[in-house]
Amino acid sequence: MINREHKLSVVRQAKLLGFSRGSLYHSPRPVSDGDLTLMRRIDELHLDYPFAGSRMLQGLLKAEGLQTGRLHVATLMRKMGIEGRVRQVGVISGGFRAVMIRRLWV
Repeated sequence: MINREHKLSVVRQAKLLGFSRGSLYHSPRPVSDGDLTLMRRIDELHLDYPFAGSRMLQGLLKAEGLQTGRLHVATLMRKMGIEGRVRQVGVISGGFRAVMIRRLWV
């Protein structure tokens, strides 16, 4: 993407591509072994409890003897793309037929 030998400066190239210069020099930190084991266990628990959020998963991990904070569990869940299932509020039942416009009940 960015060519340092190009006649355009790095600043100009970054501006044209639409991202900051700081992101050019950022190197991602490797994931620690402790986080990998935690992520593996969170994934297994998520398969057993797909509705569980970070609070419940943190409690389950604590019951197993793995001491970690809720925000750390939430961060790892976000990294892995895991979310707890959330009940939809205000959804009309599937068999409903509206008799009149803007009327939800009979």
